[in-house]
Amino acid sequence: MKNKVRVLVVDDSALMRKLIPQILSTDPGIEVVGTAMDGEFGLKKIMELHPHVVTLDLDMPRMDGIEALRVITRKYQVPVIIVSSQTEAGARATLKALAQGAFDFVQKPRDAAAGHLSEISNELTMKVKVAAASGVPKMILTEPSETQKFGRAANDRHWPSRVISVGISTGGPAALQYLFSQFPANFPGCFLVVQHMPEGFTEMFARRLNESCAIEVKEAQSGDLLLAGRALICPGNRHMRVRRMLGGDIVVLDDQAPVNGHRPSVDVLFRSVAREYGNAALAVLMTGMGDDGAAGMGAVQAAGGHTYAQDLASCVVDSMPKSAIDRGFADRVIALSNLAGILQAQCATERVPQELPSSPTDIVDSEGGLRRRL
Repeated sequence: MKNKVRVLVVDDSALMRKLIPQILSTDPGIEVVGTAMDGEFGLKKIMELHPHVVTLDLDMPRMDGIEALRVITRKYQVPVIIVSSQTEAGARATLKALAQGAFDFVQKPRDAAAGHLSEISNELTMKVKVAAASGVPKMILTEPSETQKFGRAANDRHWPSRVISVGISTGGPAALQYLFSQFPANFPGCFLVVQHMPEGFTEMFARRLNESCAIEVKEAQSGDLLLAGRALICPGNRHMRVRRMLGGDIVVLDDQAPVNGHRPSVDVLFRSVAREYGNAALAVLMTGMGDDGAAGMGAVQAAGGHTYAQDLASCVVDSMPKSAIDRGFADRVIALSNLAGILQAQCATERVPQELPSSPTDIVDSEGGLRRRL
């Protein structure tokens, strides 16, 4: 049928070239039009078959996935879904691919070599169809200026003027790098971020952001202090909440059941921020598929806090912010290029800095035994 999404599968594994088409062919809206064993063959097949979407392995002989990705997205303007291995090298390569313009990725199960790919079936088919409808992501990466890079001082920390909670999914790695690169090291606010990303990827993702931005970015741990100039990324497969305490506000991680099919869930973070900060809460919902975060943004709005949604035109996929906008939960709709300036203004009226505890790791919450961390 002419309305089917045409997919080309590029993978050097003969088993994957068999299994991925089997998965995709179970969806009546998808047609696998061909396979290729490496990047060079893949480029030839694109010219012959004109696919709407390419699924791409990264570790291949001759022309590897990163090199092929650049050509596919720039020359042929075809969106690419990375099929990534569950290894540190695989995670590193996947994050690089997302920065280079890959639409999204799915993670192979650990037992993929035994032919068990059923657990990623729904995720892969959904992302293929969304990629076909959305096209190649906009390239928006920038480098921070030398002024921004200079002067990150861990010993000059104080409590933030405002805590900014962020929910984001597909398109998030590039959008967050762009956003965070706009802030100087002495930015008075603190970010809490839920990025839909599996376990094993978020620590590396946080490190990449930290290397490209003037503010400090780290994967969150339970007990981490909320500090000015810091962004905490929720770990994959955990939920993140915030707790206000006399010795400093902290994040708390847990393993409770997925919400909206996600762990981490944006709704969990937003509801926690609404509960703890009330009319001082600030929630930002950015690019991503699905509706995670919309209900939580409604909770922030009901508490009297500020709610912002990324405008649909600057999203890679707009369904997450659109779900909040359509329900009337977004006070303002803001282009990605303008978001940093508005957040800077929100955080400009700074509280009088309080002195941090001299040994924050020695101060323990008597209720839950949570240890504050710098």
